[in-house]
Amino acid sequence: MDTTGLILLIFLAFLFVWLLNKVRRFFRLGNAAYAGVMIVFVIAMLLIWGQTVR
Repeated sequence: MDTTGLILLIFLAFLFVWLLNKVRRFFRLGNAAYAGVMIVFVIAMLLIWGQTVR
């Protein structure tokens, strides 16, 4: 199995979390909104990665 794309997605996930944390502080989002965004992001990234794996 080729994991090159997965490593890139993990890096992008860390970058996304860092940016989302800054946005969350700016808009004063609660924990539920933060968790919801993270769940949607993880599902979307797994779907994108799943399409590239053969």
